[in-house]
Amino acid sequence: MNNEFDIAIIGGGLAGLSLSIQCAEAGYSTVLFEKENYPFHKVCGEYISNESFPFLEKLGVPLSNWGLPSITDLNVSAPSGTAYQFTLPLGGFGVSRYKLDQCLYEIALSKGVTVLTNTKVQDIHFTQNKFEITTDKGSYQSNIAAGSFGKKSNMDVKLSRPFAKARPNALNNFIGVKYHIRYSHPTNQVALHNFDNGYCGIEEIENGECCLCYLTTAANLKKSGNNIAVMEENILCKNPLLKHIFNNAEFVYKKPLVITQISFQKKSQIEDHILCIGDAAGMITPLCGNGMSIALHGSKIAFQSIDHYFKNGQNRVVLEAAHEKQWQKLFANRIFVGRTIQRLFGNAHITNMFLQIMQHFPRLSKKLIKGTHGHPF
Repeated sequence: MNNEFDIAIIGGGLAGLSLSIQCAEAGYSTVLFEKENYPFHKVCGEYISNESFPFLEKLGVPLSNWGLPSITDLNVSAPSGTAYQFTLPLGGFGVSRYKLDQCLYEIALSKGVTVLTNTKVQDIHFTQNKFEITTDKGSYQSNIAAGSFGKKSNMDVKLSRPFAKARPNALNNFIGVKYHIRYSHPTNQVALHNFDNGYCGIEEIENGECCLCYLTTAANLKKSGNNIAVMEENILCKNPLLKHIFNNAEFVYKKPLVITQISFQKKSQIEDHILCIGDAAGMITPLCGNGMSIALHGSKIAFQSIDHYFKNGQNRVVLEAAHEKQWQKLFANRIFVGRTIQRLFGNAHITNMFLQIMQHFPRLSKKLIKGTHGHPF
């Protein structure tokens, strides 16, 4: 196999797969490295705003034929269980990463992307205007490299990214837990239930199942003896709405999917000439935002910069500046709004007060929700 490519993509999540499809369709030789084998589950809220619907269909994902639940309403509860209803301006849909990523993977293969699964990137160096990529299966070269590392990656450490070296703090020591469950949840609603230092989302996905995914602090797990079941019983279930879910749902997984050391600290969009996309470029809080749409849209702006690079003299300075400028223009404010709202949740009194204000001032609530979502792209 030829080990030299125009574009190498590290990480096969939404951003990596969708970027690979766009690059291959444009005629660029593309290799994508993914450490897992498709299909597989990921810790993810699995709600996507309709801003991404036309883009996914253009890539070849037959969303219109999947019969996915259409989500129009947002239900947010305080830790006490008091719930507040809001309307989502754009609306969205629920779909599992298991299904969506597998579909994108199959599309990538059909477009001619070299997808190397079960392959772990061990190191990457930029030298003589080329990238040298070392994996556990061999070495590769590329003209352009994009990083779609996900929420927690050894590549962040290898690249000495500042947030990866930071001591545990309020922004970098979260854990995420996900289940698929069978539970009678309103098809048109995504719910976000708050509890002490955390929040849990639920919405319907395909096959009559629901995604139940929550984010909380490592401190909550530690005070529960590092036992997830104990934490759910003693902390999450203090919210009576969550208690009802955990007591009455049928859990599809034998064990939850868990990821630790999640960081919401600021991340750069260029790292040693690598174009960062998806969570590698900066995460938006799942409480009030849409990380999946940012990953997808981020792949589009990365492709546009890459396409311009190859068609207009291969100026790497222009490429990197354009990618970073567009990313900041489209997403910096969304991340700021999401993080600001996140700070208002987790404390019962503050959460209740904030939700009451949101309820009584619908224009404000609409503006805040709109501030965490984009436009169709």
